[in-house]
Amino acid sequence: MVQGTANWNTEITKEWLQSYVDDWVQFYKKETKEGKVASYIPVLKKADPNLLGITIIGKDGMNIQSGDVDTPFTIQSISKIFSFIVACMERGVSYVLDRVDVEPTGEAFNSIMHLEMRKLKKPFNPFINAGAITVTSLLNGKSSEEKLEPIFQLFTKILGYRPCINEDVYVSERETSVRNRAIGYYLIELGYLESALELTLDTYFKQCSIEVTTEDLAKLGLVLANDGIDPQTAEEIIPRNVVRLAKALMLTCGMYDASGKFAAYVGIPAKSGVSGGIIATAPPRVRKETLPFIEGCGIGVYGPALDDKGNSIAGIKLLKHIATKWDLSVF
Repeated sequence: MVQGTANWNTEITKEWLQSYVDDWVQFYKKETKEGKVASYIPVLKKADPNLLGITIIGKDGMNIQSGDVDTPFTIQSISKIFSFIVACMERGVSYVLDRVDVEPTGEAFNSIMHLEMRKLKKPFNPFINAGAITVTSLLNGKSSEEKLEPIFQLFTKILGYRPCINEDVYVSERETSVRNRAIGYYLIELGYLESALELTLDTYFKQCSIEVTTEDLAKLGLVLANDGIDPQTAEEIIPRNVVRLAKALMLTCGMYDASGKFAAYVGIPAKSGVSGGIIATAPPRVRKETLPFIEGCGIGVYGPALDDKGNSIAGIKLLKHIATKWDLSVF
């Protein structure tokens, strides 16, 4: 049975929080049976649908891990946050926002219907595939390696190591992503892309295939929670205005066409990927009472069984429970 709300006015210890999270992960792990792993990318079909893990890292360095946290997975659409951030750092926020909007769509992440029916001057936001592919085309570089290098450098600064591309997933995506190629050709027709289609798509497939863990996502989320500053070194890694824009997009557009419900019922900026990963960021809260991670935290979740929107079915329920019990909501 899931433990109830604790008396947070008593001393909060790592051991106490760990016992709560262990209990909650075990409880919500049964929800994985209600979802299915992504099947349109063949390699992702091999994932174990029963897995569920979470890492939470606070500004003070407290690290809570529970469940299947040692299983690596590809970042997929979570990469869209960081390609957007890098594009803004390289080209400037106004330049990027002239070419991609910041509005939710209410449509599936891989839809192009709204582009054609509404005759838009730019994609709705950088987290749908059309917007993300457009953003990838804005990255500086004449090869996919050059375009991705600033993203890898950003990850290396935050994570302390350089993550790698899962070649099997990359090849699988490259060989089967018919819909993304269709989107790409449509973007060319509209004049949205600033680099050649094959270069843009190759870069996009590679950025989605970067391999991470829940701890990696939590570390990345912590820097976002701290407005771009690494709390361990006090170094500004990402400009504050860029981070705040990215977090606003995460809150309004980060969970595909379930973003509105997630914002209402969970209330923290988050971004999901079809591998089952979720990155979430809880900024500092101003409260009179003592609460867990009151100075903010980053959260990484992995649960490859997805709901019909493409989000981790157990991961969302686990995040909702934690956000409610610990009062993490930004509202």
